[in-house]
Amino acid sequence: MRLVHERPYASAEAAARKLVELASSIEPVQDGRIHIEKINAPFLYTLKGSGPEFGAGIEYAVERGWLELHESGTYVRISRAPSPS
Repeated sequence: MRLVHERPYASAEAAARKLVELASSIEPVQDGRIHIEKINAPFLYTLKGSGPEFGAGIEYAVERGWLELHESGTYVRISRAPSPS
């Protein structure tokens, strides 16, 4: 019997793919900008992801070139969509 549930976004790649999916569903405000809270809130509260999972997912997506994170951390831009897994 397992007392701990597996977390669907424990993998940085899984979290990153979900964050890119969320970002793709949001209308950019200007110049392709998507406010970080527009993907942060659904990830944390609707999907029940954790803060560290969110951070790892953003970092993974930036490293892979899927998202561009502004140096202020206030918005992202979609660079290119990840290839299907």
